[in-house]
Amino acid sequence: MSGSVVQLWRFPVKSMGGSPVDEVRIDRRGVHADRLWAVRDLEQNITASARRLPKLLGCSARYALAPGPDAGPGNVPEVIVTMPDGTELASGGGEIDQALSDLVGREVRLTALPPSSDTSLHRLSVQQTRANYSPTEVRRDFGLSDQEALPDTSVFTTRQMLTLARFATPPGTFVDLSPVHVVSTTSLATLSADGVPYDVRRFRPNVLVALDEAGDGYPEAGWVGGDVEFGSAALRITNPTIRCVVPTRPQPGLELDRALTRRLAEATQRFLGVYADVATPGVVRVGDAVRVRTPDPPNAVRRAASVAGRTAMRQVQRALEATVLRER
Repeated sequence: MSGSVVQLWRFPVKSMGGSPVDEVRIDRRGVHADRLWAVRDLEQNITASARRLPKLLGCSARYALAPGPDAGPGNVPEVIVTMPDGTELASGGGEIDQALSDLVGREVRLTALPPSSDTSLHRLSVQQTRANYSPTEVRRDFGLSDQEALPDTSVFTTRQMLTLARFATPPGTFVDLSPVHVVSTTSLATLSADGVPYDVRRFRPNVLVALDEAGDGYPEAGWVGGDVEFGSAALRITNPTIRCVVPTRPQPGLELDRALTRRLAEATQRFLGVYADVATPGVVRVGDAVRVRTPDPPNAVRRAASVAGRTAMRQVQRALEATVLRER
């Protein structure tokens, strides 16, 4: 399967709007300078997400200057945040934390990504982990009623589940789970009930690709376990991307769309797009050719993922029990 890169996105601040860029460097951490900032919920002592603080999506962010090649954990360039009313505030100024706190209705702070060795902004307490895994919180995060089944987590590897149980975001990053997020234009069009593709901003990928002769459907769902190359970079596709309530939230130019939750549940079991690890770092530009090597055979990949998911949940439970015993 082949195609081309049609958009590249970088998000300077987690859970805020980002900017399309013409070229990015992708390294083992993911897109260079992606999500080097986040909002810290001081009341809950956790890195905030638009799942819990949806008003953050009303803000957008850009770097004051183009990030240098050494930008990364512990070396984070200044960012400019545009508030919903159009006010622009710099990360180094004294007004940004109060403005964000007023916006979301609780005390928060704009926080730079610390060095990779410092996990203090990522680590979860046992109580926070239990809350995140409680059926009540999971249903709220995914917009589920009490009668609806909980999301399928069998697509996650043991490593990913243990990471999610211990950390709000993987240490050394402010991404939710994986270094790179990829979506196809085919999936955005297929998901739409009226033929008008969904706006890519709802799904916040790093890379949007258009595929040659893709037809309809959700082609990237079949890439899990395979490889994608574009520019001089290569990715290993690890998971379909599970969708919480964030795509339904309003943001500048996009209205609230509660129906999207139901549409995703019915059409894709709440998945759209794929997560990827970086196999070969490199530079990617808009217009670069996309080359996809799908896994063979796909059924074996799905069976392995299901087994891994069940194993992961058992290991998460054992890890939580061991931590509770240590803290008594």
